[in-house]
Amino acid sequence: MVYLFFAGYVAILIISMVLYLPKLFQIFSAHKKPTKKIAKAKRKIALVIPARNESKIIGDLFDSIKKQTYGRDFFDIHVLVKDPNDPTIEMAEDIGAELFVCTTQKCKGDVLHDFFEKLLQGDIKKYEAFAIVDADAVLTENYLEELNNALEYDCDVFQTRKLIKNFLGDKNSRSFISNSSALIYPIIDDMSNNFKSTKNLPLNLCGQGLMIRRKVIEEKNGWHYKSLTEDYELRMDSVLHNFKAMYYPYAALYTEEVVTYKENIKRKMRWLVGRAQCDNLYGDKIKEKLKGKKPSLLLKFDLYYYSVAIFVFLISTVLMAIFGVLLTAYLITLGNLQWIASLFLLVIIPLLMPYLLLWCFSLIAMIHYRDAFSKITLQEKIATLFYSPFNLFEFAPLYLRANIVAKRQFEWTQTERVEYDKQKNG
Repeated sequence: MVYLFFAGYVAILIISMVLYLPKLFQIFSAHKKPTKKIAKAKRKIALVIPARNESKIIGDLFDSIKKQTYGRDFFDIHVLVKDPNDPTIEMAEDIGAELFVCTTQKCKGDVLHDFFEKLLQGDIKKYEAFAIVDADAVLTENYLEELNNALEYDCDVFQTRKLIKNFLGDKNSRSFISNSSALIYPIIDDMSNNFKSTKNLPLNLCGQGLMIRRKVIEEKNGWHYKSLTEDYELRMDSVLHNFKAMYYPYAALYTEEVVTYKENIKRKMRWLVGRAQCDNLYGDKIKEKLKGKKPSLLLKFDLYYYSVAIFVFLISTVLMAIFGVLLTAYLITLGNLQWIASLFLLVIIPLLMPYLLLWCFSLIAMIHYRDAFSKITLQEKIATLFYSPFNLFEFAPLYLRANIVAKRQFEWTQTERVEYDKQKNG
């Protein structure tokens, strides 16, 4: 009986791997970068910085803006704040930024909505595109220059590469929590968005380092994404409006990762609740749009089947482990030595399998992200690889919880920041 149940678990594992095959193709395509183009002309770009109560850390971003190789005449800086007495205002004026105060904002989407609404009434046409950068960022010196190069591609939305600001400081500015969270970026971008760009699939967008062409704002008549995850909402809406997105890794910036476990959980919940809210808001609309059409298998996998493979595997693993514990206990009471096989095959292996798979997944991500991780010690890398499977697995139960919480009011809360002292951007 023990071996029969174990064979059933192996069968489920094989089925899950088959369902996951399209994702494996994406992972194996991670090394295929898009062709780097050189712009024929310099376009005007607006650098848009939502900066609610960020005066303690935004100085590093402003310093990196001053070092940009892209001509200052070809980009404007717009800093968006909530408090008219925010110390950020004086700092922004010192670098020649234009200020926008929105006292009613409750989330990032609110202030972006009001900003673009005002811009549409003014001289929006002087800009070719808008680069949205959070206040905790540090730009590489050629960031805006590479954004201009990216505009040579006929795409509407561009996702740029993210490096880790915590790695620029000493060990006190990072932890195994922040380092493990950092691995999510190569998983999303290099091991996923790289492939999706070539197949015209909707990217997994991140509001940090996102560039949008002016025509998207004009077509939508502003910015209408006000959920907790306005970037994921843009992704869903891009399916409805056929906005073409691209991952452009040559434009890179540094972003900050949370250091503590508490902040990591809080941020994950915000992401996942926002995602659940967007799925509820856009799910039926997308199904209606695709009705009567023949969407590609890759698109259907990306929208619907990707999570099925993961949850089939994880749920079957948890159920098998619970059953294995009960069966082992029962066999022990009978004095049946098969309890050893039951414990090993139905408890230890099912619990160990997700960890090993996620460990391999994390190792591949670290290899693709080796230029970023070269800045930390070997001991930190080992600790990161040990903890990363737990960090990734945690998304599953939190996702289930988020789908319940999404039906209630869930307010945006600001993440705790790590203060830096004039870090040098690489």
